[in-house]
Amino acid sequence: MSAKPAATRPGGRSARVQQSVHEAVRALVEERGREGLTVPVVAARAGVTPSTIYRRWGDLQELLADVAVQRLRPDTAPEDRGSLRDDLDAWAEQFLDEMSSPPGRAYIRDALSGDPEGRNAGRCSAYAAEQLGVILERATERGEQAPGLEAAMDQVVAPMVYRILFRPGPLTADYARSLVDTLLARSAPTA
Repeated sequence: MSAKPAATRPGGRSARVQQSVHEAVRALVEERGREGLTVPVVAARAGVTPSTIYRRWGDLQELLADVAVQRLRPDTAPEDRGSLRDDLDAWAEQFLDEMSSPPGRAYIRDALSGDPEGRNAGRCSAYAAEQLGVILERATERGEQAPGLEAAMDQVVAPMVYRILFRPGPLTADYARSLVDTLLARSAPTA
């Protein structure tokens, strides 16, 4: 049985522990690779006891999953480039570039493998949906015909994530733009 993260107050000791442990994991992965990680090594770097990590995260895989989910969260709102097509193209290209990079692939795998109940997958999906929601809402406010959020998730995000996880190989900006082309063609009003 694994420990579940406790409900915590924002800020305070719990937030400091989480931040120092996350920073330790990221630094150690960069220095040693994932193979060199153990709970005692992470704890020593973070300045906490191994029992703190076990109590909060349960095991190393759950810790890696938590770090991955936080790393997959976008830092900023999607850029407004002035049109739905330009916004979607830019977002899809950036998403594909980040997620298909070696660190991106590792973060996705960590996020999914450390969470058999699927909470992390839901959180990662919500991050993409939130970003796309901003783009679609802006387009609607500009008076543009915008597809639905679920269509954008199914026709742009889902194929990219599938290819990243199950069909590794070169993925290009052209591929991302082709998915946007298909989405917009399918959602265009018919005459």
